[in-house]
Amino acid sequence: MSDVFPKWTNKLPLMVIVGGALVGGAMTMAVTHYVSPKYTRVGYQPIQPVSFSHAVHADQLGMDCRYCHNGVEKSWYSNVPSASTCMNCHNQVLKDDPRLALVRESYKTGKPIPWVQIHKLPDYVFFNHSVHVNRGVSCVECHGPVNKMDEVKHAKSLGMPFCLECHRDPEKRLRPLSEVYNLDWKAPEGTVPGEKFVHDWKVLPGDSCSVCHR
Repeated sequence: MSDVFPKWTNKLPLMVIVGGALVGGAMTMAVTHYVSPKYTRVGYQPIQPVSFSHAVHADQLGMDCRYCHNGVEKSWYSNVPSASTCMNCHNQVLKDDPRLALVRESYKTGKPIPWVQIHKLPDYVFFNHSVHVNRGVSCVECHGPVNKMDEVKHAKSLGMPFCLECHRDPEKRLRPLSEVYNLDWKAPEGTVPGEKFVHDWKVLPGDSCSVCHR
């Protein structure tokens, strides 16, 4: 009796298995490469409930980052200022401006302004702001030139390759402590001042898993 199916179909199960493995591998590589902060969050720029311009406050007015984010030097996170901090100035400056209505309401009621979080690491990643800024890592290294932004956006990938690149070669990203909050500071041409800081401050960030995953 003749075969019902042609002989080549005997190889069909193997072809399906190999094809599935190749497709699955390609999809895994694509997800690993593209579904990361570099591709899913870079450029993220949500509309905030109150229009706050860092370009005006930090650049034009020269306000120090620590006036609003006053916990950054002693805490693992950089706090968002309360309405009372805003009203220290805005009880006189633009005090009746309708754009600040939500700030005034928050100040009176104590209800926080519902800011939209932009920079967010996964729960399995440990990051301490105070450790970095107290060892010469400026805000711009992770957040980009915030002082030039009207609406803050997610400027850097903050993915594991981004962090490891700095941990393995920190001298290129360290600056004098007096210049950490000077977001326009540039190292003198032809110099790498961070080399001295790595030695003097004993900067040994490490690149083992336990450094960031605790």
